[in-house]
Amino acid sequence: MGPVTADVLQVTALVVALALVYRPFGDYMAAVYSSDRHLRVERWVYRCLGADPDARMRWPAYLRAVLAFSLVGVLFLYLFLRVQNHLPLSLGFAAIPPGQAFNTAASFVTNTNWQSYMGENAMGHAAQTAGLAVQNFVSAAVGMAVAIALVRGFVRSRTGELGNFWADMVRGTIRILLPVAFVAAIVLVGFGAIQNFAGWHEITTLAGGHQTLTGGAVASQEAIKELGTNGGGFYNANSAHPFENPDAFTNLFEVFLLLVVPFSLTRTFGRMAGNLKQGYAILSAMGLIWIGFVTLMTWVETAHPGSANQIAGAALEGKEQRFGVGASSLFAVSTTLTSTGAVDSFHSSFTGLGGGIALLGMMLGEIAPGGVGSGLYGILIMAVIAVFIAGLMVGRTPEYLGKKIGTREIKLAALYILVTPAVVLVFTALAMALPTPPHSMLNSGPHGFSEVLYAYTSAGNNNGSAFAGLNADTQWYNTTLGLAMLLGRFVPMVFVLALAGSLARQTPVPATTGTLRTEKPLFAGLLVGAILIITALTYFPALALGPLAEGLS
Repeated sequence: MGPVTADVLQVTALVVALALVYRPFGDYMAAVYSSDRHLRVERWVYRCLGADPDARMRWPAYLRAVLAFSLVGVLFLYLFLRVQNHLPLSLGFAAIPPGQAFNTAASFVTNTNWQSYMGENAMGHAAQTAGLAVQNFVSAAVGMAVAIALVRGFVRSRTGELGNFWADMVRGTIRILLPVAFVAAIVLVGFGAIQNFAGWHEITTLAGGHQTLTGGAVASQEAIKELGTNGGGFYNANSAHPFENPDAFTNLFEVFLLLVVPFSLTRTFGRMAGNLKQGYAILSAMGLIWIGFVTLMTWVETAHPGSANQIAGAALEGKEQRFGVGASSLFAVSTTLTSTGAVDSFHSSFTGLGGGIALLGMMLGEIAPGGVGSGLYGILIMAVIAVFIAGLMVGRTPEYLGKKIGTREIKLAALYILVTPAVVLVFTALAMALPTPPHSMLNSGPHGFSEVLYAYTSAGNNNGSAFAGLNADTQWYNTTLGLAMLLGRFVPMVFVLALAGSLARQTPVPATTGTLRTEKPLFAGLLVGAILIITALTYFPALALGPLAEGLS
């Protein structure tokens, strides 16, 4: 079997698997968030939180709950990491330094999972499981809750109420993420991922050398790492490590896990909106961008640019040789088009244009299909922008799902799409202009600039993958990347929830012959075009200085 055939077959198998679970899983999530019943374990959690799950929240109250819960999460995880040397199962590791502890706490609470440390040489079992893995669940559930709040904003009328954050967050964790992650962890263990609380092991290699390895609850953390689009690896090599990702099947299974919730949430959106075709339109826009990026990345990485690549037959540097160029490209695109950030190869070693494709995937806002929850609310904001553009073309007040997109709504949507680029580009400019930060760059020229741009793009978009070649464990990068993660996560949520509240207060307007049919292929194409054009206008100068200059040189 040739490499092209193998690449096509694995993508086909992945698409078929996603299609099989799309309807039942999407409908199940819609039922979870529409239910009025509380499970016994959920009631126990509400009592522990001191929360009333039946209280109706307008958007300011919903936002306050999101921010309060996340702030407590940052403080708790920071303190947990600072005292890990006093915890059981610490494996003798020292406490995490203050700057790195802040960076890590901000990273995992914002669903970014950027890591400026080597997990196997810095974190004990208590920190990995009771600290980091817990945030993998709840940070994903927070993103899903905000997405559902926006969907309710489109669905409800004359109320302003968006549901209850505590109920949405707890249900997302207990009824969706926990059971699926439990099954996924069993699958990973069955195919060779490790799951234990073992300490250090000294082994002898085939060459007669010695290597020290540590065990851990890897499979369970790997499952939610992908399912919750978190991305933080138990080991520094992340999903290139055989303990996390043993073979070609688990590699494809992990890609499936990181895509299944974001894609299926479009079905949830259609079901809750009472129009499944609206969900299909969003799904088709996401799918078109995803398959286009997979095709382009695979072609670029197998096009043999340069004499070394021609001799090798492909751009093999930095690729996981167990999986090959095609599987590595598929993983790279899927992890950067979602907010996952897990890697099974090293993006810095991709070709110049290949690294640019990974960067562009994050710069789109990670909406194809995007992060758990954040992908859905991100692309719905872009749908509002696309409807507004169409309204300008025909001279008609834009509408989406029966709600008018007026001055307030379009201002909120515009602020949403401006926040992350401002964070990314301002911090990148400061890092390049100040005298100290450039010392962390391993490379100079366009590739060195790409390292810095990639770091802030990853942080600001809550992706967490690293371009490598940049020493990010410094006071500057630990602090500024931590701030970029917090700003990139929570400031956009302000505008999302404010928009949801504004929409929920409206009275739906009936569709007429002049109403744009947003469930049609024409709108899906308009949405894709708006996403690509807005991203290009925002980031093209930065891309031209980095990956484009490197790829064309």
